[in-house]
Amino acid sequence: MPSLSLFPTPIGDCGIAWESGTVVATTLPDETSDATAARLAARTGAVSGDPPDDIRRAIRSIIALLEGTDANLSHIACDINGIEPFAQKVYAATRAVPAGQTLTYGDIARQIGNVQLARTVGQTLGRNPFPIIIPCHRIVGANGRLTGFSAPGGTRTKLKLLAIEEAAFGGASGLFDHLPIAVKP
Repeated sequence: MPSLSLFPTPIGDCGIAWESGTVVATTLPDETSDATAARLAARTGAVSGDPPDDIRRAIRSIIALLEGTDANLSHIACDINGIEPFAQKVYAATRAVPAGQTLTYGDIARQIGNVQLARTVGQTLGRNPFPIIIPCHRIVGANGRLTGFSAPGGTRTKLKLLAIEEAAFGGASGLFDHLPIAVKP
């Protein structure tokens, strides 16, 4: 049976579920910690537990990334058994996008072999069982549009994550560089 744990981050309490030292799911903060835990438990069947060392290391890495550190999450083992091959390709391509960079859904579709599947890529990322580890927030719509984001808080959460990473769209300027000063975060 999987176990789960919540952990505090700069954006709120995130959750992680694991079994045998492998992550089976993560979740971004909901409105309350109880809601975050309940959502993760409902999705995974996990019960509260004390994380083993490899999961503690994963948690520390996720926290560091959410604190704005250039943390590498590639060491975190995720259970992709039962995930269809197309989704595995989408998740692998998305996981390779470095912090502070963005790609479009079309870019990911092109990488996996068919640019016409951009919408399907978006739907697949909407089911991402490993947010942050598989950084679906780094994938944006055509021309950098921030389209739907299925995590609690929607596109507001996506913007917050991209701001933490000081994401740039295309050139060296930051995500908010072209906004009037009155609306910059």
